[in-house]
Amino acid sequence: MNWRVILHGILHMPCLFHALTGFYCPGCGGTRALRYLLQGQIGLSVQYHPLVLYGVVVFTAEVVSAVIARVMRRPDYYIGHENLFLYIGVGIVLVNWIWKNVMLGVFGIDLLPAAL
Repeated sequence: MNWRVILHGILHMPCLFHALTGFYCPGCGGTRALRYLLQGQIGLSVQYHPLVLYGVVVFTAEVVSAVIARVMRRPDYYIGHENLFLYIGVGIVLVNWIWKNVMLGVFGIDLLPAAL
């Protein structure tokens, strides 16, 4: 079994929602955003899906603050606002989803061109 072929197939699966409706789903662009972020192309990553960069920043901040709080034995150093971060993430997804579909449906501007 060739895992590279399987991984390639998973990462290049077309979005069923987009295929059926012509509009983007809330997660469209996430894989490409991750790919660009890993390549250091932050601007393109945010263009394809801003939640990816937000998630990395929040995760890093949470882990770093948790480690510092534990090492320093100061629980108050832990950020720990998981609910707030979750609500912000949901807001990012909704605004991104609406923006991309308005640009596509109303103005005919595709903000998620095929990745190079």
